[in-house]
Amino acid sequence: GTMNNMANVLSDIGRYDASIALRKRVLAAVPDDQNHKAMIGRCLRGKGDYAAAIDWLRIAIAEHPDDAELQMQLAFAQLGAGHYAAGLESYKARWRAGELRPRDLPFPEWQGEPLDGKTIAVLPEQGFGDAVLFARFMTVLQGQGARVVMAVKSPLKRLLSDLDGVDTMIDGLTADTQIDYWVNMMDLAALHFAKTDTIPRPARLHVPDDSRARAQSLVQPHIEKFKIGVVWTGSVTYRGNAFRSFSHTDFLPLTDIEGVQLFSLYKGPELATYQADGSDGFIIDTGSSERDFADTAAMMRACDLVITSDTATAHIAGSLGVPVWTVLHWDAFWVWRHTGETTKWYPAMRLFRQHAPLRWDDVMADVAEA
Repeated sequence: GTMNNMANVLSDIGRYDASIALRKRVLAAVPDDQNHKAMIGRCLRGKGDYAAAIDWLRIAIAEHPDDAELQMQLAFAQLGAGHYAAGLESYKARWRAGELRPRDLPFPEWQGEPLDGKTIAVLPEQGFGDAVLFARFMTVLQGQGARVVMAVKSPLKRLLSDLDGVDTMIDGLTADTQIDYWVNMMDLAALHFAKTDTIPRPARLHVPDDSRARAQSLVQPHIEKFKIGVVWTGSVTYRGNAFRSFSHTDFLPLTDIEGVQLFSLYKGPELATYQADGSDGFIIDTGSSERDFADTAAMMRACDLVITSDTATAHIAGSLGVPVWTVLHWDAFWVWRHTGETTKWYPAMRLFRQHAPLRWDDVMADVAEA
């Protein structure tokens, strides 16, 4: 138990080689420990050694073909390596891995049947950022004669209201929704990458006129300044949020730069500490009065630059094509990969990475200098 805990702590703080060595010691005594095999794969992926992770996990899966966690780690390694078709196929294990509740719907899941004259519902998964990231794949069903409806939660409804490839937006499925099939949004991406390894351009988002007018009125008093919209944390309910997020105080040094004005685009429980310490006197709060992500998008367009942690705002800014800098922790989401300042998923985006696990001061110094 102590060795398990120590191995987990070493993984969490980015000491991957030490964690792997300890896990291999455990495996020498308990050769069938599937969790340690999965976590060695995760450590190799965390190091950015995707090829070694894939090789290790394939051997482990041959020994434990039904283990969903091994499949998940293989998926993330393949996706990080840019093997999107294989990675999305492996990622179908997500419904068995315990993080997502399997769908219980009174309609058949689409398995590739002819769609001429049929209605198919596309169901987003997981967070708002994933919905924006994968919205680019809604065009996959075009030309098959289907009516495409997409389930969208209200904060994204106006922003995604004019998506290419979608006929109708719905809140969600009920027993009396008139559809023939449903499909998971990420499975549309799997269909795309089965044909080509080219990454489609980001979805075209809709920014309504009233959102633009709101944003213009908010920035008007600061029109001479260099305006930066900032976000420092994602959803606190996401279990990896503590690693990918930093503090609003990490942005305060930027407020000392002459001619710069920061605007907080964040909305959520972490506003309390930002207001309590007076930071809202330096970083103007526009996020808390936003109605939805369409208002956020309009503020991004009204700013000269967006600087954000790895959360939904990064995907929205990337899709809008506005200048955006995304500040990443050391073991970033597969779209950002492990190295480099750019991502093919969002051509206008610049990536800034932690120099060392759990430390934000160095990377925020890079941001300030840039």
